[in-house]
Amino acid sequence: MTGLEFGAVLDRLPQFWAGTIQTVWLAVASFTVAIGIGLCLALARLSRRRTFSWASRLITDIVRGTPALVQVLLIYFGLPQLGIQIDAAVAGILALGLNSGAYIGEIVRAGVLSIDRGQMEAARSIGMSHAKAMRRIVLPQAFRVVIPPVTNEATTLVKGTSLLSVISITELTRVGQQVMGVTFRPIEAFLAVAAVYLVMITFLSQASTLLERRLAYAS
Repeated sequence: MTGLEFGAVLDRLPQFWAGTIQTVWLAVASFTVAIGIGLCLALARLSRRRTFSWASRLITDIVRGTPALVQVLLIYFGLPQLGIQIDAAVAGILALGLNSGAYIGEIVRAGVLSIDRGQMEAARSIGMSHAKAMRRIVLPQAFRVVIPPVTNEATTLVKGTSLLSVISITELTRVGQQVMGVTFRPIEAFLAVAAVYLVMITFLSQASTLLERRLAYAS
């Protein structure tokens, strides 16, 4: 068959919708995990205790220096070998969260370091502990700085959910593969997948822009 025929793909819109919902859920869950991991890595890296700082740097270097796909496969197939049985979705969320968390950790660390050290010194001079000053003074200011790069990392994570198709999670890319296998229309199937990803990323980018403007007005 030659030419393009989108009719067969349109007949499977419910499958694409289900795959989109699964992708969004995986992305939100993974990003939540990534934020938690990123904050822990950033604060550990900024800690005065060398053990925490070096451990954070080692974890970050290992995660950033290895492919995300390898991390997905290692967690999904490796943990059961150690006697830890987890669901494929949980393995995917952990892998994506860890991978993205390493980058977010460096983003947050850079954001904190961009804040004038006088802010911390002033907070300490009025009796605040280091942790309290970090929580109430430094991190809120760093938050405005890190929004653009964190949003960029979020878009990368959304696209990264496509890697989970290799462990048989029926997210958007996996649905595209299934539709291609039935319709034998790879161009139409994956153009539909690409279109949905484009819509999600565009929405995320616009939401980030609105948030940046709000913060700018608030300041």
